[in-house]
Formats: sequence, structure tokens, C-alpha cells
Amino acid sequence: MQLEGKKEIAVGLTLIAGLCLLALFAPILATHDPQQTDAARWLETPSREHFFGTDRLGRDIFSRVLYGGRISLAVGVLSMLLSVGIGILAGAAAGYYGGLTDALLMRLADVILVFPSLLLVLTLVALFEPALWLVILVIGGTGWPGVARLVRSEILRLKKSEFVASARMLGVGGGRILWRHLLPNSLSPVLVAATLAVPHAIMTEASLGFFGLGVQPPIPTWGNMLRDAQLYVRYAWWYATFPGLFIFLSVFAFHLTGEGLRRRLGLSAATERRKNA
Repeated sequence: MQLEGKKEIAVGLTLIAGLCLLALFAPILATHDPQQTDAARWLETPSREHFFGTDRLGRDIFSRVLYGGRISLAVGVLSMLLSVGIGILAGAAAGYYGGLTDALLMRLADVILVFPSLLLVLTLVALFEPALWLVILVIGGTGWPGVARLVRSEILRLKKSEFVASARMLGVGGGRILWRHLLPNSLSPVLVAATLAVPHAIMTEASLGFFGLGVQPPIPTWGNMLRDAQLYVRYAWWYATFPGLFIFLSVFAFHLTGEGLRRRLGLSAATERRKNA
């Protein structure tokens, strides 16, 4: 039986809150220094001393997963905020002003959407020295076209509404109509899109880390931990299992929340597909 929107949101937010608390209190919850190596304890199985076992350098995987969550979740949230911010501005301008502004912004969005997102991000990151700020900028800077199309379609629909016509008859300026009336009424689908943008950013960061183009070791992220574990999967199941599990839980939590919001706000699947129209 499919969960109702309210229950989906509750379960999703509970998981998100739990993951965020683990990352926030990593310095308190971590049982070992995530950077500390111990050649005598490499690839130890999970135990009371090392809850998730140790890696190829004898580092505690539990502590590294907690600290890695700080980077992975931060990249997800900050990239989402950047992409949503750019998307709202671009979509609002394109939908309200139309004409040349609309044509230029939507053609720019088309150019970005033409390229596979991961390939585009990999190309941009490979051109510069990998760093946390660069990963956030590239993921956020390439993720806005979908949000822009959603906002544009809502603005175009709302421009024909009676309350907009009434505001114009009362002499309300175009900027005030846009920012005080049109945008607040067009953000419901954007809220859902923003929730779903976080797991996309987390997966992209994990992919960059796996290819060695994300945040560089010894700073742990879930992605570069999986990269380190790839040669030991057959001999040390715990090495890749726990970072992969936390990636799965974070993606599942945000997707569940987004789906719950979509159902709760009464948005149809067709509305969500407008960003690809």
C-alpha cells in the first residue's frame, strides 16, 4: 500500500534529520580520528571498536562515513540552493518579460540540457583543480534549467489570471506584480523540484568522487570512499557497503520527501514534467 503524502513527508524528513544530525555531531559521535591510519589494523571486519570496520589504511570507516556526510550533504544542499536561485530568477524573467529575454534564457537552458549532465559536470571539473567550492558551483550552475522551465511555465499561466489584470488596472508596477504576486504563487512545483535536486547533487558528487574529480582525499566523502573500496569489494564487503548505504538512505529520504510534497500539494506528474517540455 502506497504511503499517503503526509506519511511520506514524515518518514523522509525523519531520515533527513537523522542524517543531518549524524553529520553535524560527527566530532562527538566519531569513535576515531577519520584521518588516523594504522597499518596493523587494515581491512578489519566490523567490531565493537570499529563499528563499520577499517579501510585499506586502517582508518575507521564509521568515523569517515560521519565526516564524509558533512561534505556530501553540504554539496547537495548548497548546490540545490544555487541551482534553484538561478532557476527562479531566469524562469521569472523569461516568463514575465518574454520576447528576446525569454528566447536567450531558454536557448541557454537548451544548450545546457543538450549535454548529459554528468558528462558536462565531469568536463568542467576536469578543467580546473578539484575543490569543494568548484564542485558546488559546477553542480549548481548546471542544474538550473529544469527549475527555470518550471517557473517560466507557471508565470506564463498566472500572467493570464484575473488578479494580475486587477493589479495592472490599479496601477501596480510590473516588478511588484512579478515579485509580490506571480512568484509566490508559482513556487509550489519549485519546492518539489528543489527537494529532488538534493539527491541529484549528492549522486553527482559521489560520481565525481568515484572518478577522482571531486573533493580530494584524505578528506572523506561518500564518493571517494567508494572509489577507495572498489578494489576490495570481493575481500572486504564492509568497505563499500556502508558509504553506499548512506548514499542510498540520503537519496531515498529526499526522493520520498519530494514525492510526498508533490502529492500533498496536489501537483500532477504532468506538472513536474513541464521542466522537460
